[in-house]
Amino acid sequence: MTPTITAFERSPDRGKGLARDMRVRWALEEAGQPYEVRLLSFKAMKQTAHLALNPFGQIPTYEDGDLALFESGAIVFHIAERHAGLLPRDVNARARAITWMFAALDTVEPPIFDRALAKILERDEPWYEQRLRVLEDSIRKRLGGLSARLGDADWLDGAFSAGDLLMVTVLRRLHGSAMLEDYPNLAAYVARGEARPAYMRAFEAQLAVLTAASTS
Repeated sequence: MTPTITAFERSPDRGKGLARDMRVRWALEEAGQPYEVRLLSFKAMKQTAHLALNPFGQIPTYEDGDLALFESGAIVFHIAERHAGLLPRDVNARARAITWMFAALDTVEPPIFDRALAKILERDEPWYEQRLRVLEDSIRKRLGGLSARLGDADWLDGAFSAGDLLMVTVLRRLHGSAMLEDYPNLAAYVARGEARPAYMRAFEAQLAVLTAASTS
């Protein structure tokens, strides 16, 4: 059975590939697995049918037969476990790749995502500048540690893995800021991820949704 994922009918990222269904699309493309997409409006995301799949009313979700998952990291992990190419066979290398998946979502992403939200929702608040400084200091600490660990390697731990896939999607939120460019090896790392054919297929598929919506 072909799995079905959910995605925004009209993504707020305006075609930048930042919506979290991008992670799942990319993982499925890396695994060479076909998939279908059910597009949802913001209203539909809060209705009973979708809340039965994701109690928080978010995207993406993943349905395959009688299995329904939510949380993009959990979905990517499920895909990586079932299909070759996203997790190493060696037990220790596999454990390290999974560690990098958690690091991307639990350590690196939170201040980056909070910064993006603050720039949209808190810009007119009196505490905005201080809040932004705190978040950007936290981001730089994370980037410094990540940059030092990556060094001149292509990927975080040998071959490309689901850890790299998630880390690249997290770091892409810093495009357009000077922070990522302050770490040339991280900027090059993101560019390598974006140059992967599977990434490009996923990006074009997500962008096609926005293009179709803008002409409807």
